[in-house]
Amino acid sequence: MRIVHFLLKCIVGLFAAIGVLVVVAVVGLFVLWDRAEPLLIRVEPLPERAVLILDLTGGIATTRPDNPLARVSLGAVPVLREVVDALDAAAADKRVQGLFLRVGSGAMSLAQAQELRDAILDFRAAGKPTVAFAESFAPGGLGTIHYYLASAAERLWLQPTGELNMPGFRLESPFLRAALDTLGIVPRMGQRGAYKGAMNMFTDSALPAPQRANLQRLVDSALDQVARGAAAARGLDEGALRTAIDRATFGADEALAAGLVDRVGYWDEARADALGGEDDDEAMVSLAAYQARRERPEPEGPVIALIHGLGPIVSGEGENDSVFGRVTMGADTVAQALRDATADAEVRAIVFRVDSPGGSAVASDTIWREVARAGARGKPVIVSMGTVAASGGYYVAAPARAIVAQPGTITGSIGVVGGKMVLRDLWKRLGIAWDGVSAGKRAGAWSPNRDFTPTEWAAVEKSLDRVYADFTRKVAEGRDLPIARVLAVAEGRVWSGADARARGLVDALGGYRTAFDLAREAAGAEAGAPIQVRQFPRARAPIEALVETVLGGNVSSPGLRAGVRGLARLARALAPLVEAVETMTAAPTGPSLRAPVSRLGTR
Repeated sequence: MRIVHFLLKCIVGLFAAIGVLVVVAVVGLFVLWDRAEPLLIRVEPLPERAVLILDLTGGIATTRPDNPLARVSLGAVPVLREVVDALDAAAADKRVQGLFLRVGSGAMSLAQAQELRDAILDFRAAGKPTVAFAESFAPGGLGTIHYYLASAAERLWLQPTGELNMPGFRLESPFLRAALDTLGIVPRMGQRGAYKGAMNMFTDSALPAPQRANLQRLVDSALDQVARGAAAARGLDEGALRTAIDRATFGADEALAAGLVDRVGYWDEARADALGGEDDDEAMVSLAAYQARRERPEPEGPVIALIHGLGPIVSGEGENDSVFGRVTMGADTVAQALRDATADAEVRAIVFRVDSPGGSAVASDTIWREVARAGARGKPVIVSMGTVAASGGYYVAAPARAIVAQPGTITGSIGVVGGKMVLRDLWKRLGIAWDGVSAGKRAGAWSPNRDFTPTEWAAVEKSLDRVYADFTRKVAEGRDLPIARVLAVAEGRVWSGADARARGLVDALGGYRTAFDLAREAAGAEAGAPIQVRQFPRARAPIEALVETVLGGNVSSPGLRAGVRGLARLARALAPLVEAVETMTAAPTGPSLRAPVSRLGTR
């Protein structure tokens, strides 16, 4: 197993080496071909009449990765908060007269779609038309989510050869117990909470009944939200929309006859519709270009800090490379950002954006401490939950002044798991013998080469009890709830944001804007008053930012972009295998706060 792990790491290392060479080549090409001209960012004025175009078929990103090569691969994929900010500004901008959406495919969670959808509906409420176009709606959960998003538009176009696929949602997980038994690997795991399923892929052959019931409620809640929201936006009966979901697939003409779309036609026809029937190329402006060109008022108002905590929670420094590496919420990185924001005399409140399935209990506790300290020192923290903020992701949110989640956010999972993989029988089957010496009666307790003794297992169980008691106590104190009420919603259950709010685990439903509204209130400013958003950690040096801007999607060569994205796809394809091997072969670290589900409807 360690040999496989080593080989996979070598492959990933090779990609990293290739990545460095490609970055050097990209920078060199820009310098040699264009004599550094692309380094000069040209900001042209907006036309007096503009229709914004937002292409979501490449997906949506939470933040931009740190790795410059990953930025090339990411290309023009929009960033969620930037899109929301641009739509807010465009709604009040007299030059902007409409919005043209391209939808149908591209990785997107339900919570992300809800945040975008709210911003689009507010844009429409300002009296500005919106038109959505899809070549086709992808099969599976993605088609369901993209249709739900597209339903926010005033008119929805579907290409004649396209299909509308919206079959609902399904959560699936591999179960490896039989394979591990064959290999001679024993997963010796304990958990607190009948619903805590983070390690069930190793310990069970199928979903245990409590977790099946819990996950069924999660997908039912997601489908309820989609059916209710899309039916209301389309002026359809909710029952009729549910019948359409059960049918799942419609041809373009069938979708039109059922009232699920408004027009059947091609891109150019939908584009002309968005332009009001005029052929005015200059009026069509990408949302990213609008965000770069629009006038911004002089900063005023109280300063609100923005801190992102994304990915599995780990000790040490975090990573932000969603394409070629991984995104992790490093305890040192996030804790320092919270300390810096707290120490900044100008900062009046903090918005902490959490998108994490959890991770290390100790690392989660490190971040929890700084959230609690910030509030105690007069810097109230508002947590904004993204796609998932569960287990350790909920732990770090517990002491916040308020918690905001989307109805489709996956949260809760208040529980703990811990243990190790016992590889003794595997080594016997491979003819490998392990031997050594130790000092200390329990020195080999966490060795994968032998099982726990009864005394050692009792110590593991005691540790799980201690962490679970600490977790539930901190939730009770942070949420100002009786411990009995917390225990009733804990045991590792995952909740949709809507269900979590009904049970007191979440204060408000919404996204960045709702969180900033609450932060504005916590800072003592009036509703709607201007604020200054200051991101922590601070922005990079100007020269670094300039280079990253060039590598942030402005590479003009389709061949170069395609090559880099091909490497990225291969790296992503290997990532689950690397992660599974790491889980089985990594050194045990004690109790873990991990959720069994991280995303809903992205595949």
